[in-house]
Amino acid sequence: MLDDRESLLRRLHEMRSEHRDLDTVIARLSDSLADQLQIQRLKKRKLKLKDEIAWLESRLVPDIIA
Repeated sequence: MLDDRESLLRRLHEMRSEHRDLDTVIARLSDSLADQLQIQRLKKRKLKLKDEIAWLESRLVPDIIA
């Protein structure tokens, strides 16, 4: 169980890092009026990462019965 939690935390950290990196790349490409299709693809990837991050975070939070 501990290894699984550590693995999830490591993956979560990697995904957050990639999400931040995509922010930077998208901002730079938008400033330079680059290929809009490429920017759209990066934004979709960023949204997918956001969903995956939320899913991982929900797996790491224990279920609490109110």
